[in-house]
Amino acid sequence: MPNFKPFKDLSITFKPHPITGDLIVTKDMAAIKQSIVNLLLTVKGERPFNSQLGSSLNKLLFEPLDYAIGSLIDSEIRAVLIRYEPRIVVNNVIVFPNFEFNGFDVELEFEVIGREDVIPQTINFFLERNQ
Repeated sequence: MPNFKPFKDLSITFKPHPITGDLIVTKDMAAIKQSIVNLLLTVKGERPFNSQLGSSLNKLLFEPLDYAIGSLIDSEIRAVLIRYEPRIVVNNVIVFPNFEFNGFDVELEFEVIGREDVIPQTINFFLERNQ
C-alpha cells in the first residue's frame, strides 16, 4: 500500500456540515483541483498581503480571440501553477479559441507529485470575458 500525505482544504462554499456544524473540508484530489481553479481565477492584486498571488488571465481575455492569445493563456497557466501549486506537475495544457461562445476552451492535465497511485488528472473549463 502506497504511503503518501493526504491533502485537505476548506471548501470554498464555507457552508457548515449539516450534522457537525463544522466547515466542510475537501480532501485529496478535490482539494488540489479546487486550489488550481482558485489560483487561475484569482486576479493579481486581489488578495490582501499577497498582491502577486493569482494570474493575469483576466487581461488576456480582452485581447483578440485567436490562437496567439491561446498560447499566451497556456503560458500564464503553466507559470502560475509552477509558482504557486508545488503539489502538481503540469503535463499538458491545451487552449482553443471558441469563436461560437467568444472565449477559450482549456484542458489541463496534471499529475500529483509523490502519488504513484493516482493517474493523470484532467480539468476542463471555459474562460470567458466578464462584462
